[in-house]
Amino acid sequence: MAEKLGVYICAGCDIGKSLNVDELVDYAKKSKLASITPVVKHSAVLCSPEGKAEIEADIAANGLDGVVLCACSPRVKWDIFQFGAVQVERVNLREQCVWSYKEDPKVPNQMPLIAKDYIRMGMMKLSKSRVPAPEMPETFQTILVLGGGFTGLNAALEAAKIGKDVVLVEKAPALGGKAATMYKSFPLSAPFTKAEDTGIAGLIDAVNANPKIKVFTSAELVSLEGAPGLYTATVNAGGEQKLEIGAMVLATGWVPGDKTFLAPMGYGSIKNVVTASEFEAMVKAGEIKRPSDGQAPGVVAFLTDVSLCVQGAHAGSAEVCAPIDPLPEAAPAGEPEVVAYPSKESAKHLAYSSEITSLVALKQAGYVREKLAGSMAFVLYDHMMVPGINERYYKTAQDDAGIMLSKATITSVKQDADGGVLIGAKDTLLGADVELKADLVVLPTAVVPVTAFEPTLNLVYRQGPGFPDLEMFDGFADSNYICFPYETRRTGVYAAGCVRQPMTMATAREDAAGAVLKAVQCISSANRGVAVHPRSGDMSFPVFNFQRCTQCKRCTEECPFGALDDDEKGTPKPNPTRCRRCGTCMGACPERVISFDNYNVDQIGSTIKEVYVPDDMVAGGPRVIVLCCENDAYPALDMAGFRGKSWSPFVRFIPVRCLGSVNAIWVADAISKGVDGVIMLGCKYGPDYQCHFVKGSELCSRRKTNIAESLGRLGVEAERVEQYEVSIDEYDKVPGIIDRFMTEVITKFGPNPFKGY
Repeated sequence: MAEKLGVYICAGCDIGKSLNVDELVDYAKKSKLASITPVVKHSAVLCSPEGKAEIEADIAANGLDGVVLCACSPRVKWDIFQFGAVQVERVNLREQCVWSYKEDPKVPNQMPLIAKDYIRMGMMKLSKSRVPAPEMPETFQTILVLGGGFTGLNAALEAAKIGKDVVLVEKAPALGGKAATMYKSFPLSAPFTKAEDTGIAGLIDAVNANPKIKVFTSAELVSLEGAPGLYTATVNAGGEQKLEIGAMVLATGWVPGDKTFLAPMGYGSIKNVVTASEFEAMVKAGEIKRPSDGQAPGVVAFLTDVSLCVQGAHAGSAEVCAPIDPLPEAAPAGEPEVVAYPSKESAKHLAYSSEITSLVALKQAGYVREKLAGSMAFVLYDHMMVPGINERYYKTAQDDAGIMLSKATITSVKQDADGGVLIGAKDTLLGADVELKADLVVLPTAVVPVTAFEPTLNLVYRQGPGFPDLEMFDGFADSNYICFPYETRRTGVYAAGCVRQPMTMATAREDAAGAVLKAVQCISSANRGVAVHPRSGDMSFPVFNFQRCTQCKRCTEECPFGALDDDEKGTPKPNPTRCRRCGTCMGACPERVISFDNYNVDQIGSTIKEVYVPDDMVAGGPRVIVLCCENDAYPALDMAGFRGKSWSPFVRFIPVRCLGSVNAIWVADAISKGVDGVIMLGCKYGPDYQCHFVKGSELCSRRKTNIAESLGRLGVEAERVEQYEVSIDEYDKVPGIIDRFMTEVITKFGPNPFKGY
């Protein structure tokens, strides 16, 4: 525990203008922790060179092992306030006291009380903290790349460039993946105006010639056991081999989606309707011809709006939906078959899209002009999505007299008597309904990650051999897609390319480099005993008091990252390098046997008990504790304060690593102390979750049901404890959330019945 504290109060940034810092210094000197606080001072500007130098001098002279800095938010100037092994606790007097203060005319002059509460809370919190002693294992340095396609080959070469040994595992007999089946790629380099050779042959040669890369083809990953930096991979390539692996890049790629979803657009019933993959293979083989008669088509139509009819894993236009009407029966003999396009009103909307459909159509329209000089290509689209530099590619197609592009909504696809295909369209650029006759129609299919069909990675984890909840992502490797794009729910495994999300080859090349860098960072962090993400550099890890463990399995089941296995007795078995330091296990444990050296149940519980709660709510005002997620809610509060937003002076904020770490005893401590309400303010959860730790906010919401039942048994209204979701950019909503809680809950129900006991 921190046993010698120094308390420093800054007078800058309006703090000295709004608060009597001399009075606060005297107050801290008389606190219950005065005996372990030999230094209490104020500074004109604590972050100035002079202010920092004074702190460093006091540390040396007094042997301080902890400093409480009462100034601005811990989210700013963190690089200044570092003092080696000395622990630092930041008390936020600026954004969450001075700048956000709102006077209550019924109970005025609350700002000094707020500041004193936060100073006491900060001192108590630091006194309950110790410097973590991380485990620093000798880690393996080899990177395993699973998948030998375009992304995997680039990943292997990038890792080798920075000196890492690489094991590349490909299940097919030859390297190359989907790129080896393509005729050309979208533009990969300047001037970004025409399709290019994929370069896959050169990549394969470079990988085979690189002495740092060991290639296994016709191989499978039998199992991946262990933890980041300490994995054992068993690979079967004509015989099993065990390999020491530090981290893995998952680059298993994609497959075309289920083509039965294309039936409403004529696929399967009209011979001259093919998929984009089939058309690509046709061109790769050397010629473009109609399946019905083997003749070269004079007009080829590419219908990107077909994305409205493909499965959920597709990345197509901005309006993505699937047909819900039954497929039409076969037409009577001798009559052309007609497939009517379902209306948007009868369609199911899906959540996401990408530019792939548009770029494939533009590329393949270019094939028609290259291979069939006298032929025409028509591209009919609902949305032409060509972000960034790809706009140049689109403009090149516009300038080609043999490529016609038009916005259109497809209304029907008919087979003509001569084998042609009649396409009905409305909402065209000309405004009129049209019917276009084509000799060949090309439809895009879904980009479906291999993990949708082969979800098992053969991971030796208690929570299963694959990634959890893949259905939420339509099979794509899950991660916090907003903040940590390469991560998966298994620390040490990083996804790249189309197994992560639909993307162009140019993007996949960059993705491969990014995933490799994360893998390298992971190995380096594991070697130093610190977290790799999202609490990068955190030295702490869960400490278990196994003597009190009841083997209830909650920690092992609820950990979002599978950091805990079971030993032969069913006791949790920690894997420190898998841990992301969220504290979800700590929040899950009913016996409170899990803690971190610098973040634990006793620490936060003791901090809550330092909040002054008046016995008379009318005379002294109510009190509400806000347990706020440090990743979204706390920054939103800071930004609100920075912009002059204000809220009730009767709330006290306590940052937590994640709402998943909130233990029910903290709520019990607050209510039993007489606190009138508790808000748990955290990230959004559900299908569009923004939680840095994936499941934390969701788990907190589940636990709140149990808390409500406990409150009911005590005769306390369940509404006094509420959870709210907020994203980091919704700072303007935070004051309203707080004030509504004060009005609709605290004012409505009145004082906590435990107040005064």
